[in-house]
Amino acid sequence: MATPLRLALIQMNIEAGKPEANFAKIEARLEEAAAQSPKPDLIVFPEMWNTGYALPEIHSLADPDGLRTKEVISAFCRKHGIGVLAGSIAQLRGETVTNTVHVFDRDGAEVSEYSKIHLFQLMNEHLHLQAGDRLGSFDLNGIPAAVMICYDIRFPELARKLALDGAKILFVPAEWPHPRLHHWRTLLQARAIENQMFVVSCNTVGDSGGTSFFGHSMVINPWGEVVAEAGEEEAILSAEIDLALVDEVRGRIPVFADRRPTIYE
Repeated sequence: MATPLRLALIQMNIEAGKPEANFAKIEARLEEAAAQSPKPDLIVFPEMWNTGYALPEIHSLADPDGLRTKEVISAFCRKHGIGVLAGSIAQLRGETVTNTVHVFDRDGAEVSEYSKIHLFQLMNEHLHLQAGDRLGSFDLNGIPAAVMICYDIRFPELARKLALDGAKILFVPAEWPHPRLHHWRTLLQARAIENQMFVVSCNTVGDSGGTSFFGHSMVINPWGEVVAEAGEEEAILSAEIDLALVDEVRGRIPVFADRRPTIYE
């Protein structure tokens, strides 16, 4: 992928407990995004887009080993030459369900899989899902990148570890609900500023599973400035980012060089 990187974020209303409806919607939105001019290099989905937070039924709704998701998204990538960070899905693995992101390059090859490390007890995730235990670092067509999921952004040590491992862009698929818009914006901007990286966050909208979600998907640069932001309706948010800005910002304020980890780690 050449600089600038063209992004398309699919901010959608997820129907809780209805995978067929959600797959139909995401496939339609993918084609809509692919038809944009200029064509995006990468398309990003929100969290748990296949099932929403239908947690009591999640074992019967989850995608076994992510096979359906992989088939659909890989075929799309090969057809259009576009990469996809396929948000996260409820994925059945044996007897457990994980909240898992799959990332595909423009040739349709899966380059990364990440399962949410921090489960959100306020929505009972810990009662129905298995937490992940591996970091979400990956390389996407030469771009060092990383992914966290929703609640993960409240853990700055995770974002810092990903940045220290080389990530220049952090993706955050989410289902972040009302009334915590201030937390959403502040935490995302903080992760961008303190790690001097781009943060690309894709949220959902509407009412799902008895919870209301506010959208405001956004793209934030390494200075913490919001360069693109959606509203509270379904939308495809487009943005272009220049990853050279990461090196420029890190050169001007040498945060990583000035760290003293022997004191505080």
